[in-house]
Amino acid sequence: MEIKDNKVVEHKAVSQTIDFYKIFKVFLSRWYWILGCVIVAMLIAKINLLYTVPYYQTSGQLRLKETNPMLSSTSSAAASQVYNYTDKIQAESFVIKSQAVVSKAVKALNYKIAYYYDLRWGRFEAYPNIPFKINIIKQDSVNFNTGEYQIQPINARTFSLKTPEDAKGKSTIYRYGQPIHAGQMIFSINSKVPQIYYFKFNSEAELIGRITSGLSATEAARFTNVMSVSQTDQNSAFAADALNAVMKEYVTNDIIDKQKSANQMVAYIKKQLDYITDQVDSSGSDLRNYKIKNNIVDIRSATTEISANLADAQSRKKIAVMENVGISLLLDQLNNNTEKLVPNNNISGPTSGTLLASITTFNSLIDSRENNIKTYGSGSEPIQLLDAKIAATKESIRKSIYALAELNKKTQQIIDNEIEKYNQQLTTLPGKEQSFIKLESTYEVNNKVRTYLKERQLEAEMNTAAVVAGAEIVNMAYENTIPTGNDAQNTYIAALFFGFAVGIGLILLVRFINPYIYDKETVEALTRTPIIGVIRKFPEYIDKNNRQALSLSKPKSVFAESVRSVRTNLSFMASHKKSKTICITSEVSGEGKSFVTVNLAGTLALIDKKVILIAADLRKSKLHKAFGSNNKVGLSSYLSGQAELTDIIIHDEVHNIDFMPSGPVPPNPSELLHTDKMKELLAILTPRYDYVLVDTAPVGLVSDAIPLIRQSDVNLFVLRSGKSQFRAAAIPERLSREYGLSNLAIVLNAFGDDSLHANYYTTDYSRGGGNSTYYYSDYSGYAGSGYYDNDPKKWWEFWKKK
Repeated sequence: MEIKDNKVVEHKAVSQTIDFYKIFKVFLSRWYWILGCVIVAMLIAKINLLYTVPYYQTSGQLRLKETNPMLSSTSSAAASQVYNYTDKIQAESFVIKSQAVVSKAVKALNYKIAYYYDLRWGRFEAYPNIPFKINIIKQDSVNFNTGEYQIQPINARTFSLKTPEDAKGKSTIYRYGQPIHAGQMIFSINSKVPQIYYFKFNSEAELIGRITSGLSATEAARFTNVMSVSQTDQNSAFAADALNAVMKEYVTNDIIDKQKSANQMVAYIKKQLDYITDQVDSSGSDLRNYKIKNNIVDIRSATTEISANLADAQSRKKIAVMENVGISLLLDQLNNNTEKLVPNNNISGPTSGTLLASITTFNSLIDSRENNIKTYGSGSEPIQLLDAKIAATKESIRKSIYALAELNKKTQQIIDNEIEKYNQQLTTLPGKEQSFIKLESTYEVNNKVRTYLKERQLEAEMNTAAVVAGAEIVNMAYENTIPTGNDAQNTYIAALFFGFAVGIGLILLVRFINPYIYDKETVEALTRTPIIGVIRKFPEYIDKNNRQALSLSKPKSVFAESVRSVRTNLSFMASHKKSKTICITSEVSGEGKSFVTVNLAGTLALIDKKVILIAADLRKSKLHKAFGSNNKVGLSSYLSGQAELTDIIIHDEVHNIDFMPSGPVPPNPSELLHTDKMKELLAILTPRYDYVLVDTAPVGLVSDAIPLIRQSDVNLFVLRSGKSQFRAAAIPERLSREYGLSNLAIVLNAFGDDSLHANYYTTDYSRGGGNSTYYYSDYSGYAGSGYYDNDPKKWWEFWKKK
């Protein structure tokens, strides 16, 4: 609020909008921070590339067969069975990484000894090169030391060897060809060592872990039966050799697994065939004996037809029963355990092809689970994924079995009706013929079943002989010497962006944790108390006593002009009064209230105003030092009755300013300033001077200044750029509200135009009201205009000749 023409005017909050140019200047002001962060990030990337061993990736492709040859003659549906490629490849990806496959690949590699050598930036594996030969004389298959050995040549006959078991790393001298006992094994070095090398004896488990950790398998493309297999390793040659060995062993393993399943099928049929052969022999013998005993030579054609029909129906019934037994056995396997299912040859029907294909997938998933559970553990994500697939496949198999069982049940009911019809026809025949037909039909049934089983046996044996792998290698893996994990270009690009982001983040962090006021826009955003001026930071050294009276020593400086701006705006405040008492305070010490007071007094004196400056900070005043006087007598002496007014007023001839020091520190400074004598002093001085400037104690620390603030015509609250915190801006408004004051204004001191902490809002005085009453400038952007004698030179002016 402010009194104007005897009316109270309330200042409105100013309107502020985002200034994107200021946001740009925030980051531009600390461009060297960003540059420094980028340089550091690039250096870190360089060091990382130098010291990090690169990784290499190679890949190959496998084509999975669309049909299973073993099912080709089972049914027409089985012959056209096409697997779900995505599910199949996902299932096979676990098989190819299984310990059974990888362990065979490790044996095929025969990589028992690894050689290493040192370069400037690290240690590298010599594979596939063998720099010198090591002969393993004796080695335990499991218990041997897999630590690192260091070997160094001495001369043409000897070398030094440091083993993992050597105490304190001491080396031992050996001759070439000499047996060496170390690490639960015996070996010898049989060829000359060219330089310092390191070597280690590889264990099977270690190599399996190395291969499986870098092995991955995915679908090469959607809706295709091609599986892409890749291997990643620090040695590009080893990656290619290991991947080729794994793919070969995977194909071989698939053939072995299918041959095992086919052999199980043949054995199952053979067992049934042996049983039914005995039944045929027994029933044939019974039939011959009956014919001989009853002297039956021939029977009627009607009897023959009934006998043939009955035998055919009974044989079909027996085959159906056998199929039902096979279905029941398969269902029992499914219900009783989660082991692999063994399909039998008794299963047929329109859905048998789908069922057998599902069984093959189920067995493959079981193999994958058994091989991977040792590596990942039962609760791991890969095992859980496999368990979910196993459960889904198991449910599909269960539904197919139930469908086949229901179909078999209906088939048996139809056949039973036929047998019942033929039995009724049989009752019309004579007794001997009835008995003969029963014996003959039993023989025919057993004989037909034996023929049926022989056909299935032949079919199974042919399928066994025709077993081929369910996958074939499309593309072998080749050595790839381009690193994947340590791409220098991508690393530097990532470092560039990372350094830039860190630099930007550092600037934002410094702004975020900054609790200080730096510019007028920040003040205007925090309070409605008007700002009457922004005093610039003086570009030269200021002594602690402020003895320069700076606005006078640099009269044409930007600083002096900013002080004059404050002086000009003082005339608008309490303009109805001829003489003005101006109280200057701040929140805490060090914000420049005394500095502002001295410079305001100097600028007012320059325009022939009669000014007196009162040092009213009775606790810690230093104003007397600016005028080069002592502080033995002053305001405290006058208020306590120990001195007269004429004794405490000092006239400064240089600046034409009267000055009243604070005097000795009293025991009761606050009480002295609350006395009537202080009021009387101001009443005496006001008619004598145009301006009475009162430098008070900080209001944030003590309450000494409150009575002076309430008696003054104008109160200036000093905020220092980079020193005053956000909370300080709210104090003037609080004082105005608590004491009913309308004469408070803010002066922003020591403004340095630091863009880093500048508020990114700009004030729109045309719409915001408030501070638009006063004209002032922070003089930002006017450097080099030629109006100030401390203007910085342009960069090109340094090149001009004098």
